[in-house]
Amino acid sequence: MTEEILQRYGQRVGYSGMELKLFREGGHRVRQVERLSKAAPNYSIEAEIVKARHCNSGYVQGQKFVLDVDGNFIAKLCPKKMCVYLISQLIVPVALINERLSEGMDPKDFHFMRYVRCPDVGVECLGYGEVMLKVKVVPRIT
Repeated sequence: MTEEILQRYGQRVGYSGMELKLFREGGHRVRQVERLSKAAPNYSIEAEIVKARHCNSGYVQGQKFVLDVDGNFIAKLCPKKMCVYLISQLIVPVALINERLSEGMDPKDFHFMRYVRCPDVGVECLGYGEVMLKVKVVPRIT
């Protein structure tokens, strides 16, 4: 099964035969691709706006960003505007979830950054607005 998964992955990303051979070095990549391919049909990552004040992108409480387990946004399930300042804050929690999945651990039980904030500090602190997201793993949303 692992070989089939690796071949499909290599084709999807365009690896040559030599690159796929190099990819196999250091088992962490093989383990990650195999385990994430098994988790992908089961999980999505959801980042819900739990606080929004004076947001220039117009985000409001309750809006959600949905990502697959690889960290790709599912555009049809996200707000039309994607603010780089806000979505860039998802790097660490998505990486933590990804790591937990690749190590066969419960992806819902990560410790840090369950909540992330836009780096804007709000008008009271000489900024403009502020947005906070709650990040969690949910059953797959398509």
